[in-house]
Amino acid sequence: MKVIGLIASPRGEKSNTLRLVDAVLAGVNDEGGKTELVDIYSRDIKYCTGCLTCYATGDCPLIDDFPDIFDRMAYADGIVFGAPNYINSVPAPMKALFDRLSDAIHCQTLTGKFGCSVCTAGGSGESEVIGYMNNVLATLGVTVVGGVGTAVGRDASALGKAEEDSRELGKRLARSIRGEIAYPEQDEAHRQRREYFGQMIKNHRESFAHQYDWYVGMGWLKEEEE
Repeated sequence: MKVIGLIASPRGEKSNTLRLVDAVLAGVNDEGGKTELVDIYSRDIKYCTGCLTCYATGDCPLIDDFPDIFDRMAYADGIVFGAPNYINSVPAPMKALFDRLSDAIHCQTLTGKFGCSVCTAGGSGESEVIGYMNNVLATLGVTVVGGVGTAVGRDASALGKAEEDSRELGKRLARSIRGEIAYPEQDEAHRQRREYFGQMIKNHRESFAHQYDWYVGMGWLKEEEE
């Protein structure tokens, strides 16, 4: 079992959000899993230009660290997003990462994986940011097992409780990966999402050539005769 944590905080080792991500990964370790942490702020992630090359070929013309980060996500069984609240959203480096995932969303490349999110805020908004990050996971085909957030500006002591909750979240993530917890409603939502994107890709078969081939190869679309 392999779980990757992606942390987007400019505060480095002083980050409160990092403490929550570390706690989730510790919970995975408690259950016998292996973990990896990637600091998004230390990586080069260029902005998506909307060229749509990835739809046609599966490759992005931008040269940066995105392919390495995505490969690590693709080979993991679980994904943890961690970000502080920046105006009820995530910091720019993580948003840049999300924007580069369009092809993966269409292809539902991360289907079968499990994930969760954690967030720290000053006064409020942590729930909104967790909801946003977990929605990104779900849109990618990932089954969401939960989230933990806390507003340290309201109560500095709340961070310790959030760390405990995050460790338990990590254990739930590991147990979900092992198949010990079922998510039938999300399974159905994933199926419907694949059908939606599959129909869209079929309608744009020529310009979405890579994605069409992916869906046919996965058995999600029947190849049409020329």
